[in-house]
Amino acid sequence: MKIAAAQINPCVGDVQGNLNKVRENITKAKEVGADVVLFPEMSLTGYPPRDLLERTHLIDENINALNDLAPEVEGIIVILGYVEQNLTDEGKPLYNAAAVIENGDISYVTYKSLLPTYDVFDEDRYFEPAAGIAPIKINNQKMALTICEDIWADELCGPRTLYHKDPIEELAKKKIQMIFNISASPWSIGKDSTRKELIQAQAKKYEVPVIFCNQVGGNDELIFDGNSFAVDAKGEIISHAKSFEEDLILIDLDYNTGDLRAQNLSDLDSTYRALVTGTRDYAHKCGFTKAVVGLSGGIDSALVACIAAEAFGAENVLGITMPSGHSSEGSQSDSEHLARNLGIEFKNVPIQGLFDSYLSTFQSIFGETEQDVTEENIQARIRGNLLMATSNKLGHIVLSTGNKSELSTGYCTLYGDMAGGLSVISDLPKTLVYQIAKEVVNRDGEVIPNNTVQKAPSAELRPNQKDSDSLPSYDKLDAILKLYIEEQKSPEEIVEAGHAKETVDQSIALVEKAEYKRRQMPPGLRVTAKAFGIGRRIPIASKR
Repeated sequence: MKIAAAQINPCVGDVQGNLNKVRENITKAKEVGADVVLFPEMSLTGYPPRDLLERTHLIDENINALNDLAPEVEGIIVILGYVEQNLTDEGKPLYNAAAVIENGDISYVTYKSLLPTYDVFDEDRYFEPAAGIAPIKINNQKMALTICEDIWADELCGPRTLYHKDPIEELAKKKIQMIFNISASPWSIGKDSTRKELIQAQAKKYEVPVIFCNQVGGNDELIFDGNSFAVDAKGEIISHAKSFEEDLILIDLDYNTGDLRAQNLSDLDSTYRALVTGTRDYAHKCGFTKAVVGLSGGIDSALVACIAAEAFGAENVLGITMPSGHSSEGSQSDSEHLARNLGIEFKNVPIQGLFDSYLSTFQSIFGETEQDVTEENIQARIRGNLLMATSNKLGHIVLSTGNKSELSTGYCTLYGDMAGGLSVISDLPKTLVYQIAKEVVNRDGEVIPNNTVQKAPSAELRPNQKDSDSLPSYDKLDAILKLYIEEQKSPEEIVEAGHAKETVDQSIALVEKAEYKRRQMPPGLRVTAKAFGIGRRIPIASKR
């Protein structure tokens, strides 16, 4: 039997556009001789649709699309994820469903059994779990057709199981010969390896091949990597799709062979590719074709500009440097140097005159008080205002440049450098920003100016300012933040792990104080196990 896995990049809510992608890939699958073609979870609605699922017309449209498609399917079996209504009087109103289409008709429908409700997932809000699960027959072979989380209940997933049943284990008792898993499994650093280990272990445990078909592309803050693959009954990978690209792979289970297009990307390369994908898809699915980035001469804005140039094309990116009286000449020249290297449009817009006007205006309120962080923030807000005005006038999306270390500790200005349409590197610690700049962007030659990479980070909002004046060194800070934010460790546990109590207390106090700021930041792209946004819901008004 020959099986195709079509990893498509759906747009949430665009049922007709997604249906067209399905049709195109059915044609491709037939052309390469596939007997069966798999599509990802909820292909017709896109994943995750969130509260769009409460709009009955979207559900109707996706069901109508499925029914329109069915009569067209001849000469191949199609397995497609969609959303089905729960027509009973009990439970949630919807099912996360998969349909089997063959000979012009829908021959089988199954529902997702395990509904993830943790981190970025909230499926129990909308869906009723399957009441039971049974194998299906395709070409006289008994198959387990599962949807994403259904394959994640095994003890291999960790010391604590989240579910009271294991659909794969139940299906295995019924002598299945193969497992299909259609997924919308979002990427984070290390996720692809974890998936492979799990699915390979499942194949070996039950001694059956497993075909995993995953969504690709960015939807809001989530990034999907694709990386669909198939393993044989021994857990050996026999076919593998591309990373972060739409792709269709063919698997021949009779000969345990298939298309092998794995790119074997490092974590750093994957992270960079993910950020480019997430930025491109967020902007384009929101209707933006051009971007503007405020260039400070620092490492963060430089990396965001590089990502933007790849996501939009250099000709569609505008870099603006906005020096004040505290900006070094080197920062201005570094910004211009970067723009030249990338081939993006560049503007130099000094703000000192505007800053002086602000100070004059505030004289009647501030009186003779000494300058402090207030005046620093005014400079940042002037820059944010100029970037947002550029967006309004020219139609460019503003890409904000704050990293996770800054946003964690509140080392950022609300309505200033936090202003924008997308916070590209908000989940990227400062140390990782430097690593990607050096080992990915500049790997084959200078793109980001060497001076930018080598100089001490500074906001340049007061004379001789350095980030280290306000924060612990980034290597110490990022290690603490990872333990506290991503691994949920207590201050005591972090100290026990070898970090100085004073530094731990300072870092955590800054994190807690800045919660209100983060609630007002633009959407940020998720790359770590715990990002700011929908996957982290900390109260603002609380004692923590």
